[in-house]
Amino acid sequence: MGLLDSVLGALNQQGGNDPKAALIQAALSMLNNSGGGLGGLLSNLQNAGLGHIADSWVGTGENKPISGDQVQQAIGEDKLSELAQAAGLSQVDTAGHLAQILPGLVDKLTPAGKVPEAGSDLSSELGGLLSGLLGSSRA
Repeated sequence: MGLLDSVLGALNQQGGNDPKAALIQAALSMLNNSGGGLGGLLSNLQNAGLGHIADSWVGTGENKPISGDQVQQAIGEDKLSELAQAAGLSQVDTAGHLAQILPGLVDKLTPAGKVPEAGSDLSSELGGLLSGLLGSSRA
């Protein structure tokens, strides 16, 4: 997991005081290390009745949007609070930013339209992903 750790460290340094960069770092860490990973996130979206939205992110077509309220519903108050604290944002702002970040993040982590095997190291997909996310996070 050395590559992921170094990439996340670089993201933290480049992001400086940018809360969206900190949120991207926290979200990537969450997806790679805890909460069931990417599969767990997709399962949470399915369980919240948002499977059609999550499927669009994994699939090869257009990504359907998600609202901040839907993000909060899917990931839960505890995880949202944890991410908000890591990013230095309010829960409302965190949910709103995640609504912007997650569709592209999941899409990029599933380039072939398939969810990686459970326990897969997502580091290999992070190289090209970070430049796009950092570019959009500074807009």
